[in-house]
Amino acid sequence: MIASSARLDAALRALADEHRRAILELVRGGERPVGEIARSLDMSQQAISHHLAVLRGAGLVTERREGAKHLYAVQTDGLRVVDDYLGGFWPAQLGNLKRAAEATVRRARG
Repeated sequence: MIASSARLDAALRALADEHRRAILELVRGGERPVGEIARSLDMSQQAISHHLAVLRGAGLVTERREGAKHLYAVQTDGLRVVDDYLGGFWPAQLGNLKRAAEATVRRARG
């Protein structure tokens, strides 16, 4: 549990930054090199490299080298820990919504 908690914390911290979310949007469709990401977001390669290091450390992107290029892509397993955490809130909320709807129907009939 502690390991998954640390992974969740790292992922949420990484996702809290708008630039990192923009990078994830860019690499969600496939691998992209740092230079292309930097041009797309009008940021320096150094700044992009910093954000990519944070994303990689949080397990949200993968890095693959092809010659001198560093190619980055979304790591879906890293996002799964966030999805699992947030998904845990929905069953309770849906149950509350169902009970409220049923109570409304009972009052209307009654």
